[in-house]
Amino acid sequence: MTTLDLSSHPGPLARRFQQAHTLLWTTMVSEEVTSPQFAVLNSLVGEEGLDQRTVGERVGLDRSTIAEVIRRLVVRGMVDKIRDPRDGRRAALRATDEGVRVHKKLAVRTARMNQLFLSPLAPSERTVFVELLCRVSDAAEQLRHPTQPIG
Repeated sequence: MTTLDLSSHPGPLARRFQQAHTLLWTTMVSEEVTSPQFAVLNSLVGEEGLDQRTVGERVGLDRSTIAEVIRRLVVRGMVDKIRDPRDGRRAALRATDEGVRVHKKLAVRTARMNQLFLSPLAPSERTVFVELLCRVSDAAEQLRHPTQPIG
């Protein structure tokens, strides 16, 4: 039986890309705060009072993952959960002073890491690359949560 050459298949390439990102993140940005945790902090620094579901949608994390990320950020004192007085089932989230401080520090490191990560590409290629990643990611998200039946 003939094997497939997976060197140009999106799945293995995405895995390699993610592994490289994780390596750069832990060496250049933070060993303590993960990339998903930073994404949540970033979302909350930009707009406080969001609920867990909204933050998860904005940063591309499923329900169980966002719950765990937020739990860890709360335990570490970077995020507060405040019960909505009008709806006791809803908790509004906000970055604490510590969360804002950590975000500010890591935002600078993240920018440097992204420059290095995308350095094999020319500036115009970087823009196209990110646009293409967004398009494929958005389409994949539609497969997970279709607004209308496929077929």
